[in-house]
Amino acid sequence: MDPVPALQEPLQEPSREPLQQPLRSVLGPPTAKVMAEHLGLHTVGDLLHHYPRRYEERGQLTHLADLPMDEHVTVVAQVADARLHTFASAKAPRGKGQRLEVTITDGSGRLQLVFFGHGVHKPHKELLPGTRAMFAGKVSVFNRRLQLAHPAYELLRGDPEESVETWAGSLIPIYPATAKLESWKIGKALQTVLPRAQDAVDPLPGPLREGRGLVPLPEALLKIHRPQTRADIEDARARLKWDEAFVLQVALARRRHADGLLPAVARRPRPDGLLAAFDDRLPFTLTDGQRKVSEEIFDDLATEHPMHRLLQGEVGSGKTLVALRAMLAVVDAGGQAAMLAPTEVLAQQHHRSVTEMMGELAEGGMLGGAENATKVVLLTGSMGAAARRQALLDLVTGEAGLVIGTHALIEDKVQFHDLGLVVVDEQHRFGVEQRDALRGKGKQPPHLLVMTATPIPRTVAMTVFGDLETSVLDQLPAGRSPIASHVVPAADKPHFLARAWERVREEVGNGHQAYVVCPRIGDEEDDPKKAGRKKPGSPEDDAEKRPPLAVLDVADHLAKGPLSGLGVEVLHGRMQPDDKDAVMRRFAAGETDVLVATTVIEVGVNVPNATVMVITDADRFGVSQLHQLRGRVGRGSAPGLCLLVTEMPEASPARGRLGAVAGTLDGFELSRLDLEQRREGDVLGQAQSGTRSSLRMLAVIDDEEIIAEAREEATAVVATDPGLESLPGLRTALAALLDDEREQYLEKG
Repeated sequence: MDPVPALQEPLQEPSREPLQQPLRSVLGPPTAKVMAEHLGLHTVGDLLHHYPRRYEERGQLTHLADLPMDEHVTVVAQVADARLHTFASAKAPRGKGQRLEVTITDGSGRLQLVFFGHGVHKPHKELLPGTRAMFAGKVSVFNRRLQLAHPAYELLRGDPEESVETWAGSLIPIYPATAKLESWKIGKALQTVLPRAQDAVDPLPGPLREGRGLVPLPEALLKIHRPQTRADIEDARARLKWDEAFVLQVALARRRHADGLLPAVARRPRPDGLLAAFDDRLPFTLTDGQRKVSEEIFDDLATEHPMHRLLQGEVGSGKTLVALRAMLAVVDAGGQAAMLAPTEVLAQQHHRSVTEMMGELAEGGMLGGAENATKVVLLTGSMGAAARRQALLDLVTGEAGLVIGTHALIEDKVQFHDLGLVVVDEQHRFGVEQRDALRGKGKQPPHLLVMTATPIPRTVAMTVFGDLETSVLDQLPAGRSPIASHVVPAADKPHFLARAWERVREEVGNGHQAYVVCPRIGDEEDDPKKAGRKKPGSPEDDAEKRPPLAVLDVADHLAKGPLSGLGVEVLHGRMQPDDKDAVMRRFAAGETDVLVATTVIEVGVNVPNATVMVITDADRFGVSQLHQLRGRVGRGSAPGLCLLVTEMPEASPARGRLGAVAGTLDGFELSRLDLEQRREGDVLGQAQSGTRSSLRMLAVIDDEEIIAEAREEATAVVATDPGLESLPGLRTALAALLDDEREQYLEKG
């Protein structure tokens, strides 16, 4: 497929501006090298946009109690006492070894600093009780107490002239730093480049900036790095957040504008065609939500520009049915539809459920097939040669209207007769290039429907999937049962775990089935480095240190112990595809009582008779992942039960997270929680095909209003001036945002 017209020529930057000057020539090669390697900062502009994480006031002290383990931190604190100890060691056998222990305080908490050997002399002289300083180092635990070993430090002397000159005012900016480059060194480098902030080209159109009362960009940069008051910081943040939101939304608006210029074949269902025949044989009525979303999709399919729509639906809300109706509408209109699934298990599951829902309508060209029928083919990497040849033939001749497959669909050999619609299931698992390759198989760009069962807060959808229109299915079909969720504290209350296995036996005794989910398979080598160690010495140490529970071990333990006499099988990603399919078929048919599996069952697996799920080491899974997994039970008329087993202590953040999952079935609420607990960049970084998040100031949850307003403003700007000819400052900012990788990301959507 040709590149998108309006984005195919990269934005030409106006003449090289002062902020593009390399840091080498300003700060010297050694400092510039560390900044490039450890912080990804290359130019004066990069450094000016490296904002302080927070600010310390000279008269106030940091909260030492909240320091994160294993992270590089900078604190401002006061020395409470300092003691020099001598000891004997291999290097100093005569008791000549020296250790300096300095205790610093913030009035509420204390933190131990230790210096050894020759490193004790300078701090012993300088770090006297009552001295204030900035300290930087990695937080570790020794003898159950927090400490910094050999921290770097910078004294905050009382000499008024020096402090004004060095720190410019009473607010001390604390920068995201590394062991190689302390916060105050970054502060000094910024002191050098800050005068160049005057040359920053403003990306915001004048009327927009003035209309919203935002300060000019040079002033915002000055205020963020050298604020005199807290109000300065607020002014600067308000302005810099708008820059980020607006420039990103302009990039997405240009993408939508370009898509609107692409040609596509309008696909309208026939009133007496395949879709009508399918609707007639449905044993239930569609929910209002399914009807509404279907209408949105059919309206898009009827236009001569490609649909780009994101369909978000709660676990079990019937997204597959909505997607299937869209696919049938396209087949009615003479085209073909392809569904791309992330795993073979899921592709097979979709193929099975689609052919079951369609019945004789899926038997086109066969005896007994209906008059309106078409063929539904499955295409995966592990198919036998003969079956694969037949599937490829059915696609190229147009015999098969529907194809469901894994990334095997993308291979060069796969040719379509007339590809009209691509449905991508579980969008976040596919690389941009994979989706693009499949879209490139149409004679003209096909319509695109992207589905996800991971609820995405509205602002993230606007930021990450801003080039897609969004539909949300938030109603569950009638007859779905509620799922009760409970945390099982295995270490505090072992009898709770015993009771969990009894509950599994009871459900099986009542004719139902169960899942047991584990974090790993268990056939890999037990490398302690990979075995889930996180933070040695923390109160959660014991639970964290041991390797995550494994499918093979747990299945063996259950079959011989708590679940002996029941039919227990295993399912994991390293099994042969045929074996996986056989296990799933036996479980779906009710021949297996308990399936012990990895997260391979996380999406799409549909066994209505499975009513209970036990998730072992539940604290090792993310919030959204637990919600996904839980959605596999309660899919029939019997109520579902999800037991979250953990060894984490009661007061730990991990237990709090599990409590939140147990407390609500609302996926959108949980996705907000998930996002609040992770760093912003993780969410956007993952979605933006691995590129570093461009958001430094904007928080996608808290700044919902700014993002929504920026989207409106950006759409209006691009509608009147798609090439941004009249806004050179905005073109420059966009060119900086859309480096090669990000430009590709937006091109391929």
